[in-house]
Amino acid sequence: MVKQLNDKNILLNRLLLSLIILIFIRIGTFLPVPGINHGHLAFYLERHSMTKSLVSTFAGNNTFVIGLFTLNIFPYINASILMQLLISLFPNLSKLQKEGGAEGRRKINRLTRLITLGWALIQSFSIAFYLKRALFDWDIYLAGEIMIWLTTGAMIVLWLSEIVTEYGLGNGASLLIYTNIVANLPNFGKNLFAQTANNVSFPAWLFIGFIFFIAIYGIVLLQEGTRIVPLISSKQLNQTQRSSSTLSEVDKNYIPLRFNQAGVMPIILTTAVLVIPNYISNLGLLPILTLPAFVKSSKVLYWIGYFVLILLFSSFYSTIVLNPKDISNELQKMAVSIPGIRPGVETTFYLKKVMQRVTYLGAIMLSILATIPNLIEAVIPGSSFNGLGTTSLLILVGVILDLSREIRSIILSNIYNEMFD
Repeated sequence: MVKQLNDKNILLNRLLLSLIILIFIRIGTFLPVPGINHGHLAFYLERHSMTKSLVSTFAGNNTFVIGLFTLNIFPYINASILMQLLISLFPNLSKLQKEGGAEGRRKINRLTRLITLGWALIQSFSIAFYLKRALFDWDIYLAGEIMIWLTTGAMIVLWLSEIVTEYGLGNGASLLIYTNIVANLPNFGKNLFAQTANNVSFPAWLFIGFIFFIAIYGIVLLQEGTRIVPLISSKQLNQTQRSSSTLSEVDKNYIPLRFNQAGVMPIILTTAVLVIPNYISNLGLLPILTLPAFVKSSKVLYWIGYFVLILLFSSFYSTIVLNPKDISNELQKMAVSIPGIRPGVETTFYLKKVMQRVTYLGAIMLSILATIPNLIEAVIPGSSFNGLGTTSLLILVGVILDLSREIRSIILSNIYNEMFD
């Protein structure tokens, strides 16, 4: 009886742990870093929109406070992206991840944390020295103090996110990004209503709602859609007469190839590439690279570039995530093959062909979904959906789907334990 009660409380305890940590991190975002005169900072930001945009990007809201957890989980996200690229480029790291077992995973995690520390130092350095023009009492000691506080806060957030992942409910890093997006929704709705209250009719709002419904449905389809590649073991292959139970067992063995192997990475990389020329131009570092007026004013060219780059990055990143040759070698080691396909080179060629089709289909779907906010802005003048793009919707839907799967798994595990105890 006591064990049954404990099993039933597992879900509640993990949920409470995650909520407490998320609330603590959210509160820490508004705890001001010592030494910063936020009155001077607010005065400066009101007159310099670029700095205000920078602070809002790091803080995840429109506040003027440089808080302890201002960097949040972003250094870890950047470090994870860099680590995935390093694993794909260096065979030793790839071998360590695939064949190192638990010890290999610990070494990869340790290296990722070190890279996170480096990214936190770089970002805190950028903020500390960028605030030089905003703070009248700025000096090198204050900059060092700001760097220490922000870097320490980022590493605390990383530690707490790992606790959520291991002992809480859901993935800690994903939940933190989810929390930042949800926290921005009230401001997004307020700004959108203020921009469109006078120039958007009721049918236009119905059109917006319909487009967002299609976008969410497409994102769910993109996240959950898979191409099933059936598998059969050598034992089953050598049987001359198969019973119905054997056929059902064959149907249960397969490789699920997801349409969206790359996740939101293609959108993030595309945004980073497209923002670099404009960012350099705004800083005035390289005035020679300023774009012609007709290029700046043409949204169609930007949308075409956005679509094409997402398509290219999605196709490229999917080839990094899954390697057909590695999958073929693993299947050959386990004495498992694809029905009608010979092991070895023929299996590698078949998997490569199937993965290319799945990747292209997923890349086209992701590119179309990414351009939906641009379509709404083109059809409805005065509307802006910069605060809720496809990246945000992908993260929101993906986190909700992952949470639902984990909750379902915990509930089924409790039912299984009650049946056999």
